[in-house]
Amino acid sequence: MLEPGQHFHAWEHEKTAKRRGGKVFITVSGRGEVEVHEGWLSRKEARRHKREASGEDAETSERSKPSRPAMSKSMENYLDLHRHAVVRRALLKSPGAAWRLLIAHAIAASGHWQVKPDPQQARSREIAESVAGGAAQQAFAAERQAILGLLEQQEDASVVSFNGDPYRTAVVFARLLVLGDDEVLRIAAFVMAETLAVGSPLVEALGMHLKVDARDVWQPDDTFFDLVRERATVNALLAEVAGKPVADANLSERTKVQKQIIRDCLAGTNGREKVEGWLPSVMTFPFRAYADGACSITEASNCVVGLLP
Repeated sequence: MLEPGQHFHAWEHEKTAKRRGGKVFITVSGRGEVEVHEGWLSRKEARRHKREASGEDAETSERSKPSRPAMSKSMENYLDLHRHAVVRRALLKSPGAAWRLLIAHAIAASGHWQVKPDPQQARSREIAESVAGGAAQQAFAAERQAILGLLEQQEDASVVSFNGDPYRTAVVFARLLVLGDDEVLRIAAFVMAETLAVGSPLVEALGMHLKVDARDVWQPDDTFFDLVRERATVNALLAEVAGKPVADANLSERTKVQKQIIRDCLAGTNGREKVEGWLPSVMTFPFRAYADGACSITEASNCVVGLLP
């Protein structure tokens, strides 16, 4: 357990399995955020373990140690800061390298960066299964495999991962340097999409800006109809699908009956004329709810409507 506020620097350690002595380092930020770094050893300990594993005796090991450091810590600090300054200035004149470095940091965050994929937390198994089975989610999963191939990474749960290891950032940066701009743009688009926060105003802003039409990849499923429970909302949906006269005639019917009429209209069953291309307004951009009351999506949508050109 490190002292509160003390950072864990991966470049000062080596990844080591538990069976080989790897330790767990726990950091606590000044704001109380806890991070767990599993399977690491300091470089000094890692070297000692390697010597022991190779059978090198303590006397030989002691003789092999340098008698004194190559330079003082102050000199190292001086050189670090000046080298940082000259490289940073050079980076300003090379936007292509800077762009690739930015993406590398987003994929394999290190140092000051903390970029994580949205966990897409579902409130129920049914919602999780509905999203996973959707065409949009499946297309995204297929693109993930393609991006991992471009980056020459092994299959993983996500392209983006935060492990605080600058070496891995450098590995990704080196790979991006040999890819063309079109491929890097494709990777950048995926990284941004994977880290886009669920329920944020950015989702609404992008949906409006890109004129997203959900009909391409989404249709109302059983989970959608199960979650619509307010009578006024169900009747409003019925009016959109079957027309206001039908909705008014069934206003006093149970929501289950009204939902079945909607299903019949969409499927063209039970004597109902089939309705093609219907999209409820809760899946349009801008968003529009069917009932009054507090709604975080309405708030997110309203706050960005006036911002977009």
